[in-house]
Amino acid sequence: MDTLSPAIAATFAPPLPSKSTSLFAGGVSQVRFPRTLTRGRKSERVSLSVCAKSEKASEEIDLSDPEWKTKFQEDFQQRFNLPHLTDVFKDLKPIPSTFCLKMRSPVSKDFAGSYDSTSGYPSDEKWDGYINNNDRVLLKVIHYSSPSSAGAECIDPDCTWVEQWVHRAGPREEIYFRPEEVNAAIVTCGGLCPGLNDVIRQIVITLDIYGVKNIVGIPFGYRGFTDKGLTEMPLTRKVVQNIHLSGGSLLGVSRGGPSVREIVDSMEERGTNMLFVLGGNGTHAGAEAIHNECRKRRMKVAVVGVPKTIDNDILLMDKTFGFDTAVEEAQRAINSAYIEAHSAYRGVGLVKLMGRSSGFIAMHASLASGQVDICLIPEVPFHIHGPHGILRHLEYLLDTKGSAVICVAEGAALNLLENTNATDASGNAVLGDIGVHIQKEIKKHFKELGTSADVKYIDPTYMIRAVRANASDGILCTVLGQNAVHGAFAGFSGISVGLCNTHYAYFPIPEVIKYPRLVDPNSRMWHRCLTSTGQPDFI
Repeated sequence: MDTLSPAIAATFAPPLPSKSTSLFAGGVSQVRFPRTLTRGRKSERVSLSVCAKSEKASEEIDLSDPEWKTKFQEDFQQRFNLPHLTDVFKDLKPIPSTFCLKMRSPVSKDFAGSYDSTSGYPSDEKWDGYINNNDRVLLKVIHYSSPSSAGAECIDPDCTWVEQWVHRAGPREEIYFRPEEVNAAIVTCGGLCPGLNDVIRQIVITLDIYGVKNIVGIPFGYRGFTDKGLTEMPLTRKVVQNIHLSGGSLLGVSRGGPSVREIVDSMEERGTNMLFVLGGNGTHAGAEAIHNECRKRRMKVAVVGVPKTIDNDILLMDKTFGFDTAVEEAQRAINSAYIEAHSAYRGVGLVKLMGRSSGFIAMHASLASGQVDICLIPEVPFHIHGPHGILRHLEYLLDTKGSAVICVAEGAALNLLENTNATDASGNAVLGDIGVHIQKEIKKHFKELGTSADVKYIDPTYMIRAVRANASDGILCTVLGQNAVHGAFAGFSGISVGLCNTHYAYFPIPEVIKYPRLVDPNSRMWHRCLTSTGQPDFI
């Protein structure tokens, strides 16, 4: 997950979740989950809301009010209402869409200058591929019967079912930009992630189908807006045709950057009126700040985000692009660790995977491999030493199996490491290496026992994030890029596009960047991981 540059952070700070003190091994206050600890002991249920948003709703809604459910839904609809250009430009009139797959020839300059509010494509054929503005996607699909159900996300103590709908993504029949007047810009921020080039490619191709000819790429993240030594890159269908065949970003990435005012000044100077921002929570916070500044200046600009985080830690979405590829590539590292451990006398294979605050990659990679004996993630507490610690279980594994494989997320148990007090350009804390720490503790422990443990440590971080997107992520990137353009032409701004319950939807940016999405320790997926590894509680 990338974070906001210090310059932008001063302008826009996303709201923080409610926190619990020392609930997790990392010692970092995290979002609270309902916890049911049942492994080998009497069930202990702690009555905690599943996320800060639900906690906040429960605090603000008077559950004794018989109309509370209706009021909650109305509040939800208001929060998830998409910002639109007509909120500022009341007299802005739409025109018929220039996106119609029945029309195979590109939009010409003659045609672009001929249509008006009553005419569209020079065709009598009706196309049924548009999305109605009233179409919605159901955010939650499971009706929990009890707050104690695995993974339950409840609004009230009785787990009352409340429908929550978000806006369906896709092309609209009417658009709010004339293609020949669009100056589109694309920027990729944060770190590398598989699929960046796929999204860039599809944004350019879809803009081209609408009839847009002025498309540029901003080099090296937000800094490309103001750094005089960096030149914007003209983008055409020909330029991007094969960029998806390699990893990385055609435009380059970077963290940090100039202030929001400087970015919007640059956009005004360039004449940019569509901005597509590819990045994580921090980058999206920057996009929201840019959107607000454009509104303040009454600039007719559509700012649309595409969530890019390999950690899969964006709220409300099924998954983010790059995650599937990361899990697939992690299999290579885990398999190597298994072979090293299995081939050595009392061998231990230790793999560190990405996940600063969320353990989705480690959890899914462990599940997929079937070779992991211990999976450690930031959301679940554990001890290294003691009668229930990792080292005691490792003794058992080496005595019974002769080898073991450990998979740990980079943000697990940060409290065990010395604070570096260092930050990167985005303000991210520079983490100590939990993998190295665990490796040292294992070697020290078994040396003190007078026995051996041959530990092989593998850190595939940069190998994983630099690869080309796999087929699953390629499809996801393709659709996200297309829908980002559809959203911009529909007049929405300050939105992000994502996959929600297998359907593509638009979300107001503030709703998806409130805090990182975390693994629920009481979820069925984490329970499946525990079943696969066979590990006990390490507390």
